[in-house]
Amino acid sequence: MIDLSLIWAGIIALGVLIYVILDGFDLGIGILFPFIPHQDERDVMMNTVAPIWDGNETWMVLGGAGLLAAFPVAYGTVLAAFYMPIMIMLLALIFRGVAFEFRFKANRTKKLWDLAFIGGSTLASFCQGIILGAYIQGIKTQNGLYVGGGLDWLTPFSVFTGFGVVVMYAALGCGWLIIKTDHELQEKMYCIMPKLIITLLVMFLAVSIYTPLQHADIATKWFTTPQLYYFSPVPILVAVFGLLAWRSCSSKDEYKPFAYTLCLMFLAYTGFIISLWPNIIPPSVSIWQAAAPKDSQLFALIGALILIPIILMYTILSYWVFRHKVRIGDEGYH
Repeated sequence: MIDLSLIWAGIIALGVLIYVILDGFDLGIGILFPFIPHQDERDVMMNTVAPIWDGNETWMVLGGAGLLAAFPVAYGTVLAAFYMPIMIMLLALIFRGVAFEFRFKANRTKKLWDLAFIGGSTLASFCQGIILGAYIQGIKTQNGLYVGGGLDWLTPFSVFTGFGVVVMYAALGCGWLIIKTDHELQEKMYCIMPKLIITLLVMFLAVSIYTPLQHADIATKWFTTPQLYYFSPVPILVAVFGLLAWRSCSSKDEYKPFAYTLCLMFLAYTGFIISLWPNIIPPSVSIWQAAAPKDSQLFALIGALILIPIILMYTILSYWVFRHKVRIGDEGYH
């Protein structure tokens, strides 16, 4: 018998991963804006993602819609637990989107729209990190309902993971700009990237130490066999890819800094999934307990199998069409 809950968990996990990759680096560009004061270089930075940024957020919609369709208990619980950071994140994304449209049209107020773009990008990233940290810490439920407080999501750990996601997105954005730009702007990214990689590795280490100390069930998964055999290569791979990313900046490789940062992010994401599996509402509600009726899952799956290939095709096409470098003076987003 086909396990529809398992299939839907895979679809949602894949959708979130693609969103983090694609929207991560374009949010990272807004985070990097304060380090690049010249307006012509900021124009180039925005033009590298202007044709594709709104399509990236399709994957967030897919993840949320999939969660509602396949795991309505988890959808209701997660929204109730993280209502405030989710709303702040959405408002930040709105400010960021408006800044995209107005910044290139503005003259006197251009700096204000720069601030909106910086603030929207940074705040949205920070809220996503807070939600991640609070999710790892667990959600208080009883009979399928959220029973925690309105500020349970706000803890020192969730604030730390908030900063961690900001740094990760900034590193992805930096790697993207190394690929898409040249000359002085590219050199600036080569200088910034190693500092972001080192900061990211320190944050990975801190989260890796804190998480098993505070969560006995996660510690059991990490340090008992056979899971120990699967997890033991991860710290080594993180160190290796971190070193490779740092060295690729020194050797001025264009594609490797971004690729190695993606590897670091993928290791962190898979570690997160494996640590919580099979719970979709940590620490105790599994994907099967939170699942919708089989008929509902099957009906939604048919639609997903039609839409997902279409989304993949237009995403790949947009990146292929706009694959070339962006330079100062090029006709861009207007």
